[in-house]
Amino acid sequence: MATGLLRRGISRLPAAPASNLILARLHASEAPAQQVDSKVKSTSTMKTFSIYRWSPDNPSKPQLQNYEINLKECGPMVLDALIKIKNEIDPSLTFRRSCREGICGSCAMNMDGCNGLACLTKIPDGDATTITPLPHMFVIKDLVVDMTNFYNQYKTIEPWLKRKSPPETPGKEILQSKEDRKKLDGMYECILCACCSTSCPSYWWNPESYLGPAALLHAHRWIADSRDEYTKERLEAINDEFKLYRCHTILNCARACPKGLNPGKQIQSIKHLQLAS
Repeated sequence: MATGLLRRGISRLPAAPASNLILARLHASEAPAQQVDSKVKSTSTMKTFSIYRWSPDNPSKPQLQNYEINLKECGPMVLDALIKIKNEIDPSLTFRRSCREGICGSCAMNMDGCNGLACLTKIPDGDATTITPLPHMFVIKDLVVDMTNFYNQYKTIEPWLKRKSPPETPGKEILQSKEDRKKLDGMYECILCACCSTSCPSYWWNPESYLGPAALLHAHRWIADSRDEYTKERLEAINDEFKLYRCHTILNCARACPKGLNPGKQIQSIKHLQLAS
């Protein structure tokens, strides 16, 4: 009896027009969409990157060009921001990069006044960040500098093992003790990114004659190697007023090194060896 009355009541209710149902569904879907849009806007973080621009194809005065990106759509490192700008905003932006792991040293540049590797440097806090090439270097294009002089100076210290006698066992490696191997720590890790040399005021003013922190660190790496037999000749080769003694122990090099090395300490060790010899 009760079931029959309920069925009659339901059958007497007026049917809702189909158009009303469609409108209701549209409004229901619009409301969440509006909430999502407002949420995205509130959580987006926009940041401006002022990047040094110069091209040999248009040799006018260098300028800083501003690019604005959303950090919520970008990786955490400065290199991520540069790649995003190049891929999505300005394909003409030029910079070096390779490993993205702080191994190759390709992406060395100056970020907010400090030298470093873009792949290891987190995007700084704040609304704007300025990115320029390594200081006091000839610019090839944008953030790419000419490393020719830097590599030539590295070559002059002959960065390879030099022997006067053949190994004890022909065709086999030359062994050294664990203690002697430990002496090379803090030197062999250098990746030749030039962050240290280009942060050094002495290198700024005497780039052709002063070897610079990176080259001298590698010079000491081979001087300190127990397997090398040209220690005296290596010391004599750099015993020069400009090659070695332009270092005034300012230690900008230690602050700039992205690998945490201390080239200034190694240069001091060379000077002590020069006095002792």
